[in-house]
Amino acid sequence: DRSKMAATKRDTGRVDEAKQALDVVCDISEVLNTGLDREVLSICVSLCESGVNPEALAAVVKELKREGQALKANVPE
Repeated sequence: DRSKMAATKRDTGRVDEAKQALDVVCDISEVLNTGLDREVLSICVSLCESGVNPEALAAVVKELKREGQALKANVPE
């Protein structure tokens, strides 16, 4: 059925575009030395696309990173 094939092709194109966009975000993240991996960046992008304020999200990510570092510093080896 041609309509199903066209829809599949369109969906495949969208997936490829999303992967390419995430690749760019990952490259930028690496250049900026954010320390965020691909999975975390993907979640952040999804949250922003869902309407989450990017500045508020950045503030939360920074705070979580600070708290994580503080916890690591307090763990005896």
